[in-house]
Amino acid sequence: MQEIVSSHERTYAMGRYIGKRILQSLLVILGVSILIFILSRVIPGDPGRLALGPRATQEAVDALNRELYVDRPLPVQYVYWLRDVFRGDLGTSIITRRSVSLDVKQFLPATIELMLFAGLFMTLGAIFLGKRAAKHRDGVIDGLVRFLSYAGIAMPAFVVSILLLLLFGHFWQVIPVLGRLSPGVAAPNRVTGLFFIDSLLAGRFATAWDAFLHILLPAFALSLGGMFQNARLMRNALVENSGKEYMTVSRSYGLPEKRLLNRYLMKPSSGSVITVMGLDLAAMLGNAF
Repeated sequence: MQEIVSSHERTYAMGRYIGKRILQSLLVILGVSILIFILSRVIPGDPGRLALGPRATQEAVDALNRELYVDRPLPVQYVYWLRDVFRGDLGTSIITRRSVSLDVKQFLPATIELMLFAGLFMTLGAIFLGKRAAKHRDGVIDGLVRFLSYAGIAMPAFVVSILLLLLFGHFWQVIPVLGRLSPGVAAPNRVTGLFFIDSLLAGRFATAWDAFLHILLPAFALSLGGMFQNARLMRNALVENSGKEYMTVSRSYGLPEKRLLNRYLMKPSSGSVITVMGLDLAAMLGNAF
C-alpha cells in the first residue's frame, strides 16, 4: 500500500514539476517577445518613411503607418504584433517588397544547403587536422594548425570569401562563383529545395556536380573559422587523453597507434569538440542567411 501511495506521490510531484517548467517557459517566451517588440519600436525613424523612401508623399507614409498600426498606442501595437506572429505573418520586406514569409520560403533551402556543406567541411577538416596535429605533436603540422586556428578566428568569413573569389573565380577561373547553377543548366524538380540533393534524387548527376561546384567556395569560406578552431580543440583533447592510464594499459598490450587513436582515443576526446561544433553550426545558420 505504501508503495502505491509513494508511486502516486512521485507521479504528482513529477506532474507539478513539469507544469511548473512549462509555465516558466511560457513566461520566458512572453518576456522575450515583449523585449523584441520594444527593441523593434525604439529604433529611431518613421517606419512608413523608411519603407517607402524619402520621395514618398506624406499621405502614403501615413497610410502605411496606419496599415502597420504604428499610429496606435504601444500596448495595442503589441497585441497586433503578437497576432501576426501567431499567424506566421512576418510583415513585408523593405528590400523585395514581398511578404517576408515568401522570402524565407524561397531563400531558406539555399541557406540550409550552404550550412550543411559548411558544417560537413568544418567537421571533416577539424577531425583530420586535429588528428594530424596530435600525431605530429610540436612538429611542423602542429605549428601550422596552431597558426591557422588563430588566423581563422581573427579573419572574418567575408574576407576569406573575397580572397577565394579573386583567386578561383577571377584569376584562375576554375570554379564558378555566381548563382547556384551555371547559365543554361535547368534547376531540378523541387523536392527538398536543395539543388544538390534534388539533382541526385532525379538522377541528374551532372547538375548535382554543377550545384556542388557553385556551393564549394562559399561553404569552404564559411567553415574555415570553425574548422581550425575545432581542429585545435581536437588536438588538445587527443594529446591530453593520450597520456591517461587506460591508454598506457592499451599500449602495453601492443596495440598499434592507429588503432589506439581511432578506436580508443577519438570517442573520449570528441565530447567538448562536438559541443563547440553544435554552437558553430548554429552560428553558421545566421551567417549563411
